[in-house]
Amino acid sequence: MRRPSYLCFVALWALMASRHAEPAKSLWRLHTDSRWIVDKHGHRVKLACVNWAAHLEPMVAEGLDKKPIDWISKQIASMGFNCVRLTWPLFMVTNDSLGSMSVAQSFRNLGLVDYIGGIRQNNPSLLDVSLLSAFRAVVSSLGDNNVMVILDNHISKPGWCCGNLDGNGFFGDHYFDPNLWIKGLARMATMFHRVGNVVGMSLRNELRGPKENLQDWFRYMERGAEVVHSANPHVLVIVSGLYYDTNLWFLGHIPMKVSFTRKLVFELHWYASSSGTIWKDGNANELCKDATNKVMSKAGFILNQGMPLFVSEFGGELSGQNVNDDRYFNCFFGVAAKLDFDWALWTIVGSYYLRKGIVGMDETFGVLNKDFSGPRNASFLQRISALQAPFQGAYSSKPTHRILFHPLTGLCIQRKQEQGQLQLGACDESEPWTHTRGHTVRMRGTDMCMQADQLEKPVKLGTNCADHGSKWKTVSESKMHFSSNIAGSNVTVCLDIDFSTKTIITSPCKCLREDATCDPASQWFKLVNTTRSTPTRR
Repeated sequence: MRRPSYLCFVALWALMASRHAEPAKSLWRLHTDSRWIVDKHGHRVKLACVNWAAHLEPMVAEGLDKKPIDWISKQIASMGFNCVRLTWPLFMVTNDSLGSMSVAQSFRNLGLVDYIGGIRQNNPSLLDVSLLSAFRAVVSSLGDNNVMVILDNHISKPGWCCGNLDGNGFFGDHYFDPNLWIKGLARMATMFHRVGNVVGMSLRNELRGPKENLQDWFRYMERGAEVVHSANPHVLVIVSGLYYDTNLWFLGHIPMKVSFTRKLVFELHWYASSSGTIWKDGNANELCKDATNKVMSKAGFILNQGMPLFVSEFGGELSGQNVNDDRYFNCFFGVAAKLDFDWALWTIVGSYYLRKGIVGMDETFGVLNKDFSGPRNASFLQRISALQAPFQGAYSSKPTHRILFHPLTGLCIQRKQEQGQLQLGACDESEPWTHTRGHTVRMRGTDMCMQADQLEKPVKLGTNCADHGSKWKTVSESKMHFSSNIAGSNVTVCLDIDFSTKTIITSPCKCLREDATCDPASQWFKLVNTTRSTPTRR
């Protein structure tokens, strides 16, 4: 008796969705090709996303009391993000009384009446519409601004996520009925079936808690994936692992079985705390090596198995004053450039209506400031722009070469106009380099190599590549210190930056081991494979 009524209900939702959905101005149809996400022509589309929370108690995308939807969407696009991971709570979709509640009533029920005036001023058309209609309006606004959307089922009961014992963690928890979850996925997939900028659905955020087990993970995640694909075969199906989405190790032994192909993407969360590492209390080189090894063993290995990895949450305080998060970011940027995975930064949100009982809580991870009036840290946006474009891609006709990436700044080593010196600049304007078996770092296509000339002086480009000053080895656990000897001496130096001029210089190698008090980031460089175009200057 249940099956016919359920199918009728899904059909009704499809009819409602088609009435509300506007024709897409452009239709992204993405699929996977080995480890890459590609468009219908086989060209790589790198997901460079930012998270936008709509899963907390009001069930309204954050910030709509402060700025019009279109303003926020335009900000996202202008910052170089091509995608939003938009979160939603299960009960908003499965509980009709919640989904049909007006935006104004949701705030009144929570005693948050002060926000109503802000929404009336900035988004008056949303105040009296249903929560689901307001959610659709956010998706539509992003589409109008050429921003793709990934719908992320973040939690069941609206609220902040996550805790081991919050009742939302794993199948069978108090608020996590697997059958209700399946129904919610089907409804959401159906609702956005005809919405062209919705390119993916993330089945569930951060599975966790004492009930975690592989048998139920495979049982329900495979079932959820099939339901989403059946209702909306155009979207990518994004699958999270275990233990707060930090562990996919089991996929190295047991593959996920679904009836469809070229649509599965696996996701990972990587924060400063994800590997249990206290970055400020240890040597950054050693900690970066350990954290990277853990990420690779638990999730990164799937890239080598020909499956896409979407780091759907990463982030930290953007004040530049948090040593723990700053050191984590330096390591993350090096790994992200090298592996060139898809990602979503947490978060665009500058503050929350209500988070864990606190009204108007500042989000220190937020790209926008507390009042959503502008960026919290403009230099971070410049830095992350280096990761927004793909370094590599499927079916690229351009040859692969290597660039020297500086994680701290998001810039790359390039040749200065003054003959024989190097500087940091945009990675798109970086010359191609090779690190030879003889340990020289050569500018590809020329007879010139890097040379350590004098301590605290600019690195030179020269053609005498046989002396000790032209031999560069990676000497730290992070493999990001390039070390050489000053020509004609035994003084050991590392590549470094003169920040006043962005010139590449040599200075004594620092923080190589044990010392937890110093920061090696200015001396960290990563050789990155890329198919980006190379400059034509000589």
